[in-house]
Amino acid sequence: MARTPSNMLPLGTRAPEFELPDTVSGQVRDLQSLQGEKGTLVMFICNHCPFVKHVNRELVRLANQYMPKGISFIAISSNDVENYPDDSPEKMKENARLQGYPFPYLYDASQEVARSYQAACTPDFYLFDDKLDLVYRGQLDDSRPGNGIPVTGKDLEGAITALLNGESIPADQKPSIGCNIKWKPAS
Repeated sequence: MARTPSNMLPLGTRAPEFELPDTVSGQVRDLQSLQGEKGTLVMFICNHCPFVKHVNRELVRLANQYMPKGISFIAISSNDVENYPDDSPEKMKENARLQGYPFPYLYDASQEVARSYQAACTPDFYLFDDKLDLVYRGQLDDSRPGNGIPVTGKDLEGAITALLNGESIPADQKPSIGCNIKWKPAS
């Protein structure tokens, strides 16, 4: 499995707009309607990546803890489903139910949204404040499949907590590492 780091979009970047189908509800959703009152977390994930599978339970825990506090969680899969059929919208819906995702799981068929966020890997995390300005992009924590470090979510949770408490979030942030986004072949 490839170990691809985040591109680390510059802090302060405004969240790129999007309008994508939610594989769970069947509705088309956009950033404005999904934006959280106090912050918005955009996560690029997918079904088949071992790095995402490793943290799924923690993503659900964090969402259940922080969504009621005004932080919106949004998951997006941008993988090429022709070459990676496990990441198809039908399988995304199935996986969201299996994992108990309390957040929308959107499908980026054109891969334009992933490009606009400069997403590189799964999982890739982007935390925006209430004005949709980027305050954190980086790893969930130091745990990776097989490294023996427990999944705690400490880096991302620390950023969310600081945002909610009106504290500054340190700019020294570690990139997320995961499987590369499965880009469609150039035509």
